[in-house]
This record gives sequence, structure tokens and C-alpha cells, in this order.
Amino acid sequence: MSKRAIAHLSSDPVMSVLIEKVGLIRLRPRRLSPFQSLTHAVIHQQLNSNAAGTILERFKRLFPDDAFPTPGQVARTSVDRLRTAGLSRPKATYIIDLAKRCNAGLIPSVADCELLNDDEIIARLTEIKGIGRWTVEMFLIFNLGRPDVLPVHDLGVRRGFQVAYRKRSLPTPEQLAKHGVRWSPHRTHAARYLWRAADSAANPNW
Repeated sequence: MSKRAIAHLSSDPVMSVLIEKVGLIRLRPRRLSPFQSLTHAVIHQQLNSNAAGTILERFKRLFPDDAFPTPGQVARTSVDRLRTAGLSRPKATYIIDLAKRCNAGLIPSVADCELLNDDEIIARLTEIKGIGRWTVEMFLIFNLGRPDVLPVHDLGVRRGFQVAYRKRSLPTPEQLAKHGVRWSPHRTHAARYLWRAADSAANPNW
């Protein structure tokens, strides 16, 4: 994170304390192909990281060399075969549909995304069945490294805000979005700190 981002977020007194507690968080985008990144995101939907990681490895082992499959390989695979990796039927269907769309050139590449703003990417990708706003926001944050994304519907971000700001209840997405205006144009970094606050909430020494 740049000094400018730290200085900007630190103008919020609570965020300043959070940054001091957590330390520096660097945003290192993965820059995977959109097919691979979005498949990861679909697999992780509504699962904890350990369960999702297990399913992801099983999914990869369905294909030659245990490497991440190409869209063509997945498009030729049946829903029932993908389900043997532990995927639900809807998730298997979504991933095959995503693969077919990639094969047809309907999914923007990483290079294409560089020419699109966040809202344009969200609009393009949420047309895909099974890809909602949250999934695209994770793609923007972790794959493209976009600096100003605040996933206000994410339970971890909302919980982190509740913990850091000592609120009795979770903020609504609307309340979080309103407060988050002050963090722009570094809302991605704010979200990363709120996730850390949520993760640390169970630690009484934090």
C-alpha cells in the first residue's frame, strides 16, 4: 500500500488505529485468467477457505497433469463428473457455462479489463449465471488489484466494521457504503483491514 493510501485512510481515526494494530497490508493481484479466477470464486461461494481449497484441488485432479483446466476442457465435461469433486449441481453448471462463454469469446481477458472501469466489468460479468456482484468484486480486488472496491454485502467486511467501530449490530450495506465514501479512492485497502479486524475478533489479545 502506498504512503498516500495509508495517509488517506488514517484520516479516519478508527481506521488509523486499525492500521497501526494490523500493520502494512500489500495488495498483490494474482492476474490469473478470468476463467481461472472466476472459477475459484464460484467454488469458494458460501464455503470456508479449507473446504473450498479441498474441492478446488479435486476439481483440478479431474484433468490431465492436475493443472488448472482450460475452458475447452471444462466445456466438454459433464455436470456429473464435476460433481465428483464435491461441487454442487448448480456450481458445476455455472462453471461449465462460464467455460462455454470463455470459448465463445464472451468473457473479457485481463488485458480487456484494463480498458474497462469497475462498473463496466461488474455489468459484463454479472450477466453470467452464477456470477453475482460479490463474485465480481472479489475478482476486481484479488485478481485485478483494483484499489477502490468496497464489497458492502460481504459479511466479513460488515463484521470487521462492527468490531473496529464497536457497533452493537452489523451495519447495513447502505450504512457501510455511506461511511466508506470517506475512504475513496482506497476502499479496497479499507476492506482488507476490515477483513483482518473480523478475523482477529475471536482473539482476546488483539
